[in-house]
Amino acid sequence: MWDFTEDKPIYLQLTEQMCLRIANGTYRPGDKFPSVRDIATEAGVNPNTVQRAFAELERSGIVCAQRTAGRFITEDSQMIYKLREDLAKEHADNYLKKMASLGYNRNEAADFLSKVKEEL
Repeated sequence: MWDFTEDKPIYLQLTEQMCLRIANGTYRPGDKFPSVRDIATEAGVNPNTVQRAFAELERSGIVCAQRTAGRFITEDSQMIYKLREDLAKEHADNYLKKMASLGYNRNEAADFLSKVKEEL
């Protein structure tokens, strides 16, 4: 499921969602990446938008193109680990900002998270 918002360009949202799918193992290291046409159809967006997102993924090294064979997810486990870590830091930062808007400081936000973890 592709979910888009109005706050940033679709190609960036596609890039982020594809990175998330790589980080969480939906797309595995070394796997062939879906085609531009397949993702465009599935996401309901223009193929040029998907192509732009792919260019971002290739620029970062997460995906590499092999002439006539398609695009493949990197097999570099360190790169994928760093991708996961970067995404986790982004989520943690968003959590801390939202908690600050509720009046929590960082320590209180961490304590709250520990409390919720114990309740699960």
